[in-house]
Amino acid sequence: MAKSSTRKKVKSEPRRPVRRIVRWVSRGLAACFALVLALVLLFAVVNPPTTFYMWQEGQRLGGVKQEWVDWADIAPVMPRSVVAAEDANFCLHWGFDMGAIRAAIDAGGNRGASTLTQQVVKNVFLWQGRTYLRKALEAMITPLVEVIWSKQRILEVYLNVAEFGEGVFGIKAAAARDFAVEPAALTAQQAARLAVVLPDPKDRSAEKPSRFLRKRAASVLDGAETIRRDGRSACFEP
Repeated sequence: MAKSSTRKKVKSEPRRPVRRIVRWVSRGLAACFALVLALVLLFAVVNPPTTFYMWQEGQRLGGVKQEWVDWADIAPVMPRSVVAAEDANFCLHWGFDMGAIRAAIDAGGNRGASTLTQQVVKNVFLWQGRTYLRKALEAMITPLVEVIWSKQRILEVYLNVAEFGEGVFGIKAAAARDFAVEPAALTAQQAARLAVVLPDPKDRSAEKPSRFLRKRAASVLDGAETIRRDGRSACFEP
């Protein structure tokens, strides 16, 4: 009987380190989720002071230009232009635009399918780059943001942390640099020009747009008016 008991004890001992590792990994994942949830809840009412990418660029350039501006102080045509340019179905999806994802797959991955919500998650909570880890974390955090934040809040944060040029973050700094106006005074054409630089802010200029950008801005100008008329801006406008 003693030998049998000893054999059982020996067999069970190697399992203990595995169980201990699983336990610590589970606790670590739970702590990470709790931290992310806390930050999502906090930033629903408190403006993010900075982002990891903004900090990185500040270190590289010796500083960046960014100043928070509240939603009420942004011309309504600006968020409409961003939605028209970047995510026309913003009011219709829950964080992922499945139609855009299918179109991107059909195009062989040569076109983007990230929604504005996904871009906010990447900018505020994560880092730049196309790693599988970052995309997986983005996919997990995006639904949380959609559930906890309003659509208006998502756009407000996006417009304040998005990169509009090298070292230029947020609509206030961009409007001042390119047009010498406050965000509330932006015209429809100016808003459209700012919106079209977002996919490539380091190589595009709203102040001195190329022929391609002028044509693209004209399309965004029409698109912004279209989504206002057909109700696709209703989720973030009174």
